[in-house]
Formats: sequence, C-alpha cells, structure tokens
Amino acid sequence: MEKLKTFRYVNYLWDDEKAASFGDDQVALFLYRSNILGADLRITNYGGGNTSCKTIEKDPLTNEEVEVMWVKGSGGDIGTLTRKGIAGLYTERLRNLKNVYEGLEDEDRMVGLFDHCIYDLESKAPSIDTPLHGLLPFRHIDHLHPDALIAVAAAKDSEAITKEIWGDTMGWVPWQRPGFDLGLQLEKCLHDNPGIRGIVLGSHGLFTWGDTSYECYINSLEVIEMASEYIAKKIEENGQVFGGQKTESLPADERKNKAAQIMPLLRGLASSENRMVGHFTDSDAVLEFINSNDLERLAPLGTSCPDHFLRTKIQPLVLTLDKNEDLSDSKAILEKLNPLFEQYRQEYKEYYETCKHPNSPAMRDPNPVIIIYPGVGMFSFSKDKQTTRVASEFYVNAINVMRGAEAISEYTSLPRQEAFDIEYWLLEEAKLQRMPKEKPLSRKIAIVTGAGGGIGQAIADKMVAEGAVVVYTDLNGEAVKSATSKYSKDQAVAVQCDVTNDEAIAEAFKQTVLAFGGVDIIVHSAGLAISKSLEETTLKDWDLLENVLVKGQFLLAKTGTEIMKKQNLGGDIVNIASKNGLVAGPNNVAYGTAKAAQQHMTRLLAAELAADKIRVNVVNPDGVIVGSKIWEGEWAEGRAKANGITVEELPAFYAKRNLLNEIILPEDIANGVFACLAILNKSTGNIINVDGGMANAFPR
Repeated sequence: MEKLKTFRYVNYLWDDEKAASFGDDQVALFLYRSNILGADLRITNYGGGNTSCKTIEKDPLTNEEVEVMWVKGSGGDIGTLTRKGIAGLYTERLRNLKNVYEGLEDEDRMVGLFDHCIYDLESKAPSIDTPLHGLLPFRHIDHLHPDALIAVAAAKDSEAITKEIWGDTMGWVPWQRPGFDLGLQLEKCLHDNPGIRGIVLGSHGLFTWGDTSYECYINSLEVIEMASEYIAKKIEENGQVFGGQKTESLPADERKNKAAQIMPLLRGLASSENRMVGHFTDSDAVLEFINSNDLERLAPLGTSCPDHFLRTKIQPLVLTLDKNEDLSDSKAILEKLNPLFEQYRQEYKEYYETCKHPNSPAMRDPNPVIIIYPGVGMFSFSKDKQTTRVASEFYVNAINVMRGAEAISEYTSLPRQEAFDIEYWLLEEAKLQRMPKEKPLSRKIAIVTGAGGGIGQAIADKMVAEGAVVVYTDLNGEAVKSATSKYSKDQAVAVQCDVTNDEAIAEAFKQTVLAFGGVDIIVHSAGLAISKSLEETTLKDWDLLENVLVKGQFLLAKTGTEIMKKQNLGGDIVNIASKNGLVAGPNNVAYGTAKAAQQHMTRLLAAELAADKIRVNVVNPDGVIVGSKIWEGEWAEGRAKANGITVEELPAFYAKRNLLNEIILPEDIANGVFACLAILNKSTGNIINVDGGMANAFPR
C-alpha cells in the first residue's frame, strides 16, 4: 500500500505488513487502527474518543445478512482496545431508535435502550457516543480529541476558522452534550453538506471516516495535520504564545528539589477528604504555560473538552508562592497554602450550589486535582497513580488546546452550567458507582528496603497486590529493577539504596515523593545474618549488622516520619526483626543484639510517634529458609553448626521445630506485615511473630 505522505505533526505508525496479516477481518483492522491512534496522546487522551466499524454479519435468529456496528464500549481506551472492550449492535435497530426519541430530556432513557440493539451478547456496555457512530453511514469512523482540533473547536470563532482551514470539505456543529441528539445533529450536518470528509464538534473534538480502516486512518491524520499546520503558522506569525514569559523557570535540579519539598504538604491538603496519590511534571509545554503572562487569565477559564475537565476538575489551583520560596519551614508554608486551598474548596462549593439540579448527585471532593507552581511545575492528585498521571496528561492536552486557540483567535471554555451538567450527569454518576471496590491499601504509598528478593520482595509484592503503590529499594539495584519489571510505573518503581548511608536514604525518599507524592508505609526488611560465637565475631561483623539493621532502621524512621508529619495523614512503620531478638542462643551475639535493638527502637518510636498517628510495629520471622537470601552461605553454615546438623538438614529441622510444624515462607511474613497495615489498624508498639509458634519466643 502506497504511503500518502510523511506527517509532520502526528505520528505515522501504520504497518502494512501487520495490517495485511488481518486479511479482510474489518473488526481486527478497526482495532489495529484504534490502537495506533491511541498511542499518540496528541491525537486522543487515555480513555478519550471512540472508534467504530460496520460489517455484514449473519443474524443468528433469522439467518439473514444484517449490518452490525462495532464500537468502543463505555469506559474503554482506544490505545489498548481489544475485542473484549467493544460493543456489537444491530445498526438498523439503533437507527430505529429515532422513532421513539422524545428530545433532549430523553437522553438518559435512550442509553438504556442501546441494550435492545445488541447483536454480540459478549458486548461491552455501549457508551453514550454510540449513536454518533450509528447514525452516520460510513464503514469506519474515528471520533478523536486531537489537541489541534480542539484548539479550533474551542476558538471564539470556531465555525469561521473551520471553513478557513478546510473550506467546504468539513462540517461544523456547535457544542452539545454527547447523546442521541448530537448523533442526529451529525446526521443532519452530513445531509446538508454531502461529500464532506469530517465534522468539527464545537468545544469537543473531531469526527472523520473512510471506506476502509486505512482510509479512515489517513483521513483522520490529514485533517489533524491541516489544523496543526495552520496553528503552527499562526504561532510563527505571532512570535510568542500565552502573552510571553512572565516567570523564569528554576534550573531542572532545583525544580525537582522544590517539588520534593512541597509535594507532601500539597498531598496532605489535597487529601482533606480522601487520601490522594500524586504526580509531578515540569515538561516544556507545562513550563511555557505556567510561566506565562496569560496564566492568570486562562487558568480560571477552565478546560473545554468534556474529557479534559472530567479528569482535571473545571480549573486548576495556582499557587502564589514565589519560586524561590524557602520551603524548609513547613508550618510557615502551610500558613500560606491553607488559605489557597480553602478558597478553592469554597469556589467549588459555590459552583456546585449554583449549578446543581434537584436530582444532582451529592457534591464530590472539592479539592483541586491540578496544582500549578509557576517556575517549578505542575502537580496532580487523584485516587491512584494511573488516574493522577492521566489527569496530568489531560491538562497538558488542555494547555495545548489553549495554546492553539489563543494563537488563531481567542480561547473559550464551556459555560459553567454546561460543564456541571457533564460532571454531575446521572449517567456519569452511575458509571462511578459501578467502579470496583477499592483494595485495602489503595491510595497508600509504600517504600520497602531489601525488596530485591526474599522476604522484602514478598512484602512489596503483597502491598502492590493489595492496592498500594510501592518503591522497591535494595543495595542491589539490578535486583529491584528485576523485581519491579512485572509492574507498570503506575504500580511500582525501583530505587537503589544503601540503608547505612543517610544521603542514599534521603535520595530514596526524594524519588518516592517525586514518583507518588509522599509516603504512608515504611517497611525495613533489608538485612543480613552472621552466626558466630563471641570469640569469632569481629568488630567488622558487629558494625555491619548494627549499621544495616539498626542504623538503617533509625535513618528510615527519621527521614520518613518527617514526610509523614508534613502530610498530616498518619502512617505506618513495620520493621522486620527476628525471633533471635527475643531468644538467647549460641553463636548469635551480634545478630541477636541488633535484632533486639530493632525491636526496642520500634517500641520507643511507637510511644513517640503515636501523637502523629504514626504506628510502629515489628514482625518477627523465624526459619524462613525457602526463598530467603539470608540462608545463603555462611549464615546457613553457622546455624547448622550451632544446632549440630548439616546444612542440607536445615529445612526439615526448622520446619519441625515450631509448634504448628509448618514451613514458613516469605509470603507468610508478607501476610504478617499486611495484617499490621490493614487489619490491626489500632495497634502500635506490637511484636507479631510469624514463626509457626516458638514457645521460647512468646513475647512476655
């Protein structure tokens, strides 16, 4: 297939060989097109837009050939769309809904009627945009939210600009909330303008089409390219964007340092109703906007595209702090931040009270999602890392839209009432209510030492499984990279860290804050074991154990609790000690002493930190041989010697000596930590033994 041209402003990803492998499977080709369009966030955001195709299928009831429309289902993402994420509907039945449609007040009922049009019984729930595809006759259709097109759509004189760019080849319809009537408006636009290649939706996005998946794809890219070229030319003519620069950015390293200092404070304030996870970006596009003369004018206007403000709230919070503000005094900074957050919450409440309807859902969290710090960068906060990262990406798209609209005309946002009617739409509320129940550790941020393998990795894995976002740290950087390779960056990140070095620990916490916004859980699992008699124990042995086990625990607590106190959300510290801290045995003077120190430090910190709602507990493993790095090398040899057995006999020996006669696994220790975090949530200063029952280790 001959390439039409190389596109300058959008990615060109179509692979003829891969497309050919689908043969004439139009659904597969539609999914392939969807995925490559969704791979470029300038073309459409995560979860935004929708795509479709129409095929001829055999009706299982009549055996007759019928047209079926395949379209992205509700809540899906075209970039990751699969067959399971689409809906298959009888096209004729969908079009026949025109016979029962009773006007704009009937929109919500119509969504329920889509189910009566289902052809494929394994369909995903059809989205509100289904009729927009069904009422158009084309075989392949794209509905996208490209930055360049929304810039045109959100411009003050959008219709005239549409005609200037594309002449008579593009239609235009004014803003209207998505639904059945908007589908009718698209149908009418096509009827009144036969031969057009697409339609611009005012303040919303773009519809384009083609007879084949490839032709649809190329048509979409060409239309986007024309808008992009037009905007680029206007920016070049103007010579500047957003009214030029008002604030100069700090150097990159200073921006990161400032972000790491202030993010826990912002997180605490943004979590006044629900705990949030954070994201930070200081990309060039963000800095250009937040440092501009027009920031003060444009930011309060809010976003235009519904997909944008549903994820970012109607407008951001702009901090009035100087970029060179000394952030070391948290109390003083909070005195400056608190009024800004209170004002934002009050304005959001006024927006809700002014625009609400008698049947509107209750007001949601009034805290900001997007927070702007001129000279430094942009923060976002939401329920999990993926959601907050996507919110940030959406606001970057909104910035691009404002940039383009201001270059070609004047940016306009949706009226507040229109925005409210989307944000608090009953169908949107129903979608939120259908979301799965959050996991026990959702919204929590954890850092785990010794997570490159064994017990530490099992603990970190357990926390990810239970909903936390986790920073895996270990002296062995490659080990934690391997341990986190099965997760996305929205779930876990790897940081190399020497727990005996205060600078390394400070850097690990800095990376934790920059990745997720703060910290809620600290688990000190890094460790090693040396089994020697007093005579054989060297000062080097002693110092190594004290440094890794005791000094490391102290440094983690000292640095981590400083962040926890900034957030004012409480927190958890769980230290992995050992039965040997409670039981006196031979050839164990250095290790047993260090473990006892860990245990007593835990009690001391529990007493000191309780006023800040920071709980500190100990989990004591014993005999964790399978999967434990400690049982490699000299430690195993030492314990075998102390018990008068061979190394090969150790697993059976330890499995049989506890009261329950159970083999203890790393996963069992992870369950003990989870119990401290999620079940025993009113306990602190405790020692939990996970050892199968060792009578001589019973705390007393």
